[in-house]
Amino acid sequence: MPASMLTHNQIWTALDRLAARAKLSPSGLAKRAGLDATTFNKSKRVTPDGRARWPSTESVAKALQATGVSIDLFVQLISDRAGGTRAIPLIGFAKAGSGGFFDDGGFPAGKGWDEIAFPAVNDEHAYALEVAGDSMLPAYRDGDVIMVSPAAPVRRGDRVVVKTKGGEVMAKELKRQTTKSVELKSLNAAHPERTLSMNDVDWIARIVWASQ
Repeated sequence: MPASMLTHNQIWTALDRLAARAKLSPSGLAKRAGLDATTFNKSKRVTPDGRARWPSTESVAKALQATGVSIDLFVQLISDRAGGTRAIPLIGFAKAGSGGFFDDGGFPAGKGWDEIAFPAVNDEHAYALEVAGDSMLPAYRDGDVIMVSPAAPVRRGDRVVVKTKGGEVMAKELKRQTTKSVELKSLNAAHPERTLSMNDVDWIARIVWASQ
C-alpha cells in the first residue's frame, strides 16, 4: 500500500483527535457540528456486515467548521501518529449504573464501552463519562465529558463519582468520609446532600478533568 494512501483508521483517529482537541467526546463533536449525536461513534465505523464505514466529506467539513480547525491542521491530525493522546474508555453517565461495566475495584470492564482520545494521563485505568441532562448544573452541562481516575487519592472537597451497590452512579463533592459513612454534597443546589453507609458504597473515584 502506498505510504500516502489514507486509511480508514487514520481518518477516524483524526476525528477522535479533533474531538479531544476541542475537549469533546465523539458524540459531543457531532452535536456541535449539527449532526446526529451518533455520527462519529465507534459503532458507526463498521457496518453490521463488517465492512469499514467512512465518514462523509460533509460531516468532516461540518466538524472542522464547528471547531474552527483548518483542513491543513486536520491533515496534521491524520499524519501525526503520536498525537499526544491515547484512547480511554468512554460511556454515558446514565448507562454506567447498569451491570457489567465495572469490576469490583471500580475499574472499567466488559464490553459496551466506546473510546475517546485524551491527552496522556498517568492512570492506565482512567475512563470517561459523558454527562446527560441538567442534574449536575452548574458544574457539568449536558454533553460534558468528565475523566475519572480510580488510582487518584480522594480527599475532602474533591469532586468524585460514587457507585452504590444498588447500581446508582452519581457525581458529587466529597464532604466527609469515615470508615462507616460518606457525606456527599450535590453539585446542583437543587438537589439535597447525601449520606451513605460505606456498606452501601461499591466504590468512590476522583474526577480529575472535565471538558468545560
